[in-house]
Amino acid sequence: MSAETEEPAPEQSFLSHLVELRQRVVRAAIAVIIVFIPMAFFMQEIFNFLSQPMLAALPAGTKLLATGVITPFMVPLKVTLFAAFLVALPYVLWQVWSFVAPGLYRHEKRLAGPLIASSVLMFFAGMAYCYFIVFGFVFKFIAGFAPASVSVSPDIEAYFGFVMSLFIAFGLTFEVPIVVVLLVRFGIATIDKLKKARPYVIVGAFIIAAIFTPPDVLSQLLLAIPLCILYELGIIIARFVGGPKAAEEAAPQQVSST
Repeated sequence: MSAETEEPAPEQSFLSHLVELRQRVVRAAIAVIIVFIPMAFFMQEIFNFLSQPMLAALPAGTKLLATGVITPFMVPLKVTLFAAFLVALPYVLWQVWSFVAPGLYRHEKRLAGPLIASSVLMFFAGMAYCYFIVFGFVFKFIAGFAPASVSVSPDIEAYFGFVMSLFIAFGLTFEVPIVVVLLVRFGIATIDKLKKARPYVIVGAFIIAAIFTPPDVLSQLLLAIPLCILYELGIIIARFVGGPKAAEEAAPQQVSST
């Protein structure tokens, strides 16, 4: 009598882990470079698209400034490289998953496809929400407080840093439902505990919003409210996904006898 049970892959040596990690990082970097090469021919168009929300909030004819000697080249280059990373993000996440997958059980490995797809889609959704909705309110608020004697022409390097920080903040915010589902799925937290943590989540949401957004109430609400809503959405989805016991019962078990 023999039974096939779910077991992680045999433990590898520390050196083999380092070698594999290097290979995964190199593959991810090569993927980003491959995507970047054709996008490099459209650096100006990509940066113009990124700067459009700021320019729309300023008087007609206003342009962004470049105070550094090589800034007009380096900032569009960084923007394009960031865009290439986003395009290659599914493959990058797959390399991350492939590195950690050998230490997981079979029913945990089945989460790879849905996890990667949902993570990418939610991160892009957060960036889209930031670009099309948040930027309009934030930049109009900032430009509206400028005295009549001040000409608002932001430096492109400072603008790029500000925009990237908001993109990352909102992208990660939209990952909250996935994090909540994984906490329940792997038995780290229960739905009841997550419900009891609501007051702390609300306070934490406004603290995060105060850190990553400009010091106005509207901008903070535009981050804190979606974070709280997405947390509740994660709890709702976790009800249907279930915990580790449900995952083990759903995993097929093959038993053979001789």
